[in-house]
Amino acid sequence: MYADIIVDITHEKLDKIFQYRIPSHLEGMLTIGTEVVVPFGRGNKETRGYVIGFSEKADYDPAKMKEITGLAEGGMAIEAKLVALAGWMKETYGGTMIQALKTVLPIKKQERKKQKRTVHLLLSEEEGRERLEMYLHKNQKARARVLAGLLDQPAQDYEFLTKKLHVSAAVLRTMEEQGVLKVRVRQMYRTPLPASARKTEKVALTPEQTKAVEAFWQDYRQEKYGTYLVYGVTGSGKTEVYMEMISRVLEQGRQAIMLIPEIALTYQTVLRFYGRFGDRVSILHSRMSQGERSDQMERVKAGEVDVMIGPRSALFTPFSNLGLIVIDEEHEGTYKSEQAPRYHARETAIRRARMEGASVVLGSATPSLETFYACRSGRCRMLQLTNRTGGGELPQVLVADMREELRKGNRSILSGRLEEMIRDRLEKKEQIMLFLNRRGYAGFVSCRACGYVVKCPHCDVSLSAHRNGRLVCHYCGYEEPAIQTCPSCGSSYIGGFKAGTQQVEEMIHKRFPEARVLRMDLDTTRKKDGYEKILETFSDEEADILIGTQMIVKGHDFPNVTLVGILAADLSLYSDDYRSAERTFQLLTQAAGRAGRGGRSGEVVIQTYSPDHYAVRMAASQNYEGFYEEEMRYRSLMGYPPASHLLAVLMTGADEEGLMKAAGYLKEFLHKIDPRGRIQVIGPASPYVGKVSDVYRRVLYLKEEEEAILIEAKNRMEQYIEANRGFEPFRIQFDLDPMGVF
Repeated sequence: MYADIIVDITHEKLDKIFQYRIPSHLEGMLTIGTEVVVPFGRGNKETRGYVIGFSEKADYDPAKMKEITGLAEGGMAIEAKLVALAGWMKETYGGTMIQALKTVLPIKKQERKKQKRTVHLLLSEEEGRERLEMYLHKNQKARARVLAGLLDQPAQDYEFLTKKLHVSAAVLRTMEEQGVLKVRVRQMYRTPLPASARKTEKVALTPEQTKAVEAFWQDYRQEKYGTYLVYGVTGSGKTEVYMEMISRVLEQGRQAIMLIPEIALTYQTVLRFYGRFGDRVSILHSRMSQGERSDQMERVKAGEVDVMIGPRSALFTPFSNLGLIVIDEEHEGTYKSEQAPRYHARETAIRRARMEGASVVLGSATPSLETFYACRSGRCRMLQLTNRTGGGELPQVLVADMREELRKGNRSILSGRLEEMIRDRLEKKEQIMLFLNRRGYAGFVSCRACGYVVKCPHCDVSLSAHRNGRLVCHYCGYEEPAIQTCPSCGSSYIGGFKAGTQQVEEMIHKRFPEARVLRMDLDTTRKKDGYEKILETFSDEEADILIGTQMIVKGHDFPNVTLVGILAADLSLYSDDYRSAERTFQLLTQAAGRAGRGGRSGEVVIQTYSPDHYAVRMAASQNYEGFYEEEMRYRSLMGYPPASHLLAVLMTGADEEGLMKAAGYLKEFLHKIDPRGRIQVIGPASPYVGKVSDVYRRVLYLKEEEEAILIEAKNRMEQYIEANRGFEPFRIQFDLDPMGVF
């Protein structure tokens, strides 16, 4: 028998299958996905690799074929279905097969198992007393100490006996051989679950929630596995719907994966899921120790886990009978990987579900345009929730025009109205969240007097200020010099916006010295349980004001929050990215949704220099459909996803001139393989950061309505790059439907 093996070397030239002979001592021990050690290259260097197939026929002279050395020590096998999924990811998103295999492998290596050892007395009390007399008579003090302890308590902790009673392992071994005691070993799992997790009662669903669950269940029972969107306003109880769907799938003896956009959401989600499903729930994320992650995979393999919760990587949990994948807040950008293969968890989940005979449930109050487009075109079924649970009203949203504030002489980050309302809530002992929309803040240039934003005349995205005093478009490379006065109103208040959560916190302390303030951003959550501590403190009402970036606006439920202030709403509106209006609408709607989730009504203040922009107007009125129609007109006109598909080709290298030449050759090659000009090629352009550590970056964008044509073009480019040595000094990566510019 021969094995097809992918070697663990991330190089395009070695991205192929190598055949090895299976030695007799390994026959029957290998399966698809097993990690092995093989001799590789001229020097037969021991290299790790993965088995991806078997054959009884040699592809070339068996006499020249090398033999597998052995199984990789501490290696983890990848399930056969996940190997097939990795193949699809490589084909769709580019990169090498080994990069794809390492992506679907949740744990890189097995950690040492944690064990709990206990020592049990095997003798009756009478026999024990006799044996103790004998030990004392023979002056065998250590054995006597152990036996005396066991006569008091017949089961003792092994560590306690060896450390506290100063007894060596050899003494216990001898006593075990004499039949006095027995050492029992039990595997202990390192648990990442919060200590405060406890069982809760099942919540009764509203008629609207029940309708959504039944629609899903009717299809599922008939083995019609599909993709669903739970489209519900903020606070409509989407999590309860997910839990009921999961519960029914578990009753069929199947398992479920629940994806959440980031670690900050794990805490509250896990508490709710643990309350419903107990310790059949587990979590997986990057802040856990290797030991904790390894133990959760062991529990999955032992059949002790039915529900896995976590960000993107939890999608590859090796469940043997996967029945459902839920993706909460499916519109979030964190579901897109930034490393090769640059896969999107939503598309990859749909593919995995198809391969396993499972369903996918997506959920959001502000779905991605891609998902809503799929619903409109019949590829996804919509399940709608239009009311908040408990009869709560959606918050009242006020828009503060910061241009007016400037005219009144207010140069503060807070509008007069928001400052008044904060004071009012502090007096009423209600809580406040202040959300600073930082995403995309660095680049765009706007006028604080009239709201004018400097845009590219060719691409309808904002130009970005570079340090060399130029304004640059990151899609087509257009440039113009920086401006000192506003071309629209002549004001000198034109430039970038610079304010962070720290400055906001200092200003709040000065204005409201009596307020207890918490700040939640990357700096304050660096420690392993940083998120949990801040959220727990705020949840327990030990703080009045929570200031933070986008991590505070998603999914959290604080009943005492009655005011949400959105500072600088337009920061993400004019980032140099075709998705900027969509992101802004989503962030504003999600942030607004944090207010008034308890019995009291909530209010939201959106502070903006662009009150007339459709993303701000529609977010203020919580009108998703209105936003979708407006945004899709623009996407269709410009040929951006989901109206069309976009492939980014990111090229990096130390030689700027050579990089530009290589990008030019690639563009020429694309025109050659596409003589009818179906694919629109833009660039090569310089990304936002054109050089990092003396490595230059250039990007080509390809637009085409059919995804298959772009994937075929990517495959042809990969072959062309591999066949031409001129590309060797450069690193070239592909990104299908990128979430932003490079």
